[in-house]
Amino acid sequence: MCVANPIRKLIKCVILDLDGTLLNTDGIVCNVLKVSLGKYGKEWDGRETLKIVGKTPFEAAEAVVQDYGLPCSPIEFISEISPLFSHQWCNIKALPGANRLIKHLKSNGVPMVLASNSPRESVDAKISFHHGWKDSFHVIIGGDEVRTGKPSPDIFFEAARRLRVEPSSCLVIEDSLPGVTAGKTAEMEVVAVPSLPKQSHLFTAADEVINSLLDLQLEKWGLPPFTDWVDGTLPVDPWYIGGPVIKGFGRGSKVLGIPTANLSTKDYSDLLSEHPAGVYFGWAGLSARGVFKMVMSIGWNPYFSNKEKTIEPWLLHEFTEDFYGEELRLVIVGYIRPEENFPSLESLIAKIHEDRIVSERALDLPMYSSHKNDSYLRSS
Repeated sequence: MCVANPIRKLIKCVILDLDGTLLNTDGIVCNVLKVSLGKYGKEWDGRETLKIVGKTPFEAAEAVVQDYGLPCSPIEFISEISPLFSHQWCNIKALPGANRLIKHLKSNGVPMVLASNSPRESVDAKISFHHGWKDSFHVIIGGDEVRTGKPSPDIFFEAARRLRVEPSSCLVIEDSLPGVTAGKTAEMEVVAVPSLPKQSHLFTAADEVINSLLDLQLEKWGLPPFTDWVDGTLPVDPWYIGGPVIKGFGRGSKVLGIPTANLSTKDYSDLLSEHPAGVYFGWAGLSARGVFKMVMSIGWNPYFSNKEKTIEPWLLHEFTEDFYGEELRLVIVGYIRPEENFPSLESLIAKIHEDRIVSERALDLPMYSSHKNDSYLRSS
């Protein structure tokens, strides 16, 4: 008998990182650093992001102070920015799939540990704004509760000790290189969910690298599988995006034979940062033409090597003319797959048409078709 996804290892508990893994803290970090560095006449441009992701607060502050030549010590810099962060914790959103994962593991009786390099007080403050999170974890450990933070394995050894399990029976889910290094040094299984775009190639030490928590397949680790996929699609909380249709990259109709109706990303940078690159579907409303089924890619389209994250919806209808400049409203209701690269243009086109078929079929299901009547689609 052939097994499609053989179990890699029987896992008894799951250890989760917080920032960048469960919570979308990257935007808040950038905003705080822009304000703080501006006081010194410096401009945060994001070039040091890879140096600070997953680090302890002191290590991150040390990197910023050193690289920007600030006239203060790392401790002084932390004192300056800590109040700014504290006022922002209430605005941090859970990453897509985070609530789903926590609820699923809790309902199936899988022990969970929250293990973060952030101080325990900070961890408690952040999760207090997310209903049910604190009570879902058997153990919560902050970076100040162990001798050395990640990439040291101390925090993971402490997690296993408190749960009274062998480290080798733990699955770690992390977004950063220090976290992956710590997990593997502790001889645990590690799934990496890189929080920074286009960095997957750096996570060679991880046992698996996935695009987002939406793509996590727990059954690979002997854990109860998710049961919420429907005909190859994953329902998501509806989200909305709209604007005038703009001219795209000249590749939709000409190269792919697929007439995408592109939207500007100018006013949607925060929204795009919240949602993983991948293929989604839903409903599209054109003010003067009606409501249509839609499948959409979000991301960098590796085959074309985009430099910016784009939104490229394909309205599943035969139009007789272009509609550049018309107001397009989208309601996204489901997820199909992560973004991926393709060896040839033909294989890319074939996959896009598969996505179309999956979307068209799914949007006939009552759970998705009801959103066709969303008032947002008809507003102008």
